[in-house]
Amino acid sequence: MKTETINKLFEIHIEEMEVWTKRPYKNNFFEIVYIEKGTGSQCINQHEFEYIDGNIFFLPPLDCHSFKILSPSKFYFIRFTDHFFLQKNNLTDYNVWFDKIAYIIAKYNKVPGDIISSEHDRQFIINNIKSIYQEYLRADSYSDSIISGSIASILNILARSIENKYVGKANETDNRFGEILRYINTHLLDNENLRLSVLAENFGISKTYFSEYFKKQAGVSLVDYVLKSKLKIVETKVLHTDLSLKEIAWQLNFTDSSHLARTFKKTYGMTVKEFKSKGHTCG
Repeated sequence: MKTETINKLFEIHIEEMEVWTKRPYKNNFFEIVYIEKGTGSQCINQHEFEYIDGNIFFLPPLDCHSFKILSPSKFYFIRFTDHFFLQKNNLTDYNVWFDKIAYIIAKYNKVPGDIISSEHDRQFIINNIKSIYQEYLRADSYSDSIISGSIASILNILARSIENKYVGKANETDNRFGEILRYINTHLLDNENLRLSVLAENFGISKTYFSEYFKKQAGVSLVDYVLKSKLKIVETKVLHTDLSLKEIAWQLNFTDSSHLARTFKKTYGMTVKEFKSKGHTCG
């Protein structure tokens, strides 16, 4: 399996094609794909999704993907590494941004394909992509900051869209449960806000009944859900940041790196180092 790389922290390309001639590949970078025109399908980790004019896809690194083109298609490919937001002249705090969407990236495979539900959001993203392209060509002393600000805006809208779809699915059985998951997922770095008494009070559910209610809705206990959710963030940080295991353990309130390492191996059947070496596979 070929792994695509980029030589810069950020690139944007426009490509018009009638046939996709590339083999399936993995990226070592994040990629936003906007399809201005055309029809066909995109294959992500062996799952196919139809695309049409106006579709937008977000591809985290190490996912396997390719396209099948049915009618002539025009693509905008925006590619950037995780270090793009670490530049000194950047207006976006990468660490804050990454913590905000790390769980969303980890959950992305639950709602792949085009995930924009609001046409207002879609048009906002499209306008920003076209503006980014113009700034990329202009390349003056302001362009890098303008581009990074636009990319951060796009990613936050994509994160919100992914979260809303995930929460909406949970709300299908109980309209409170999706909001409970949203609350838990946004407070995973704060154990105090995940205490049973706090959750029960916030959502108007008896403290004695909350654990039973949660397990009935989620299929797992609250403790297991929180642990697995934290480990999803560990996955993302291990693959997409340069943080040490000690730093990740501290951020997620594990006792220490040894505690995190043992928990990870017990859950995944491999060490963190083995997981990082393996990365995401294509099947």
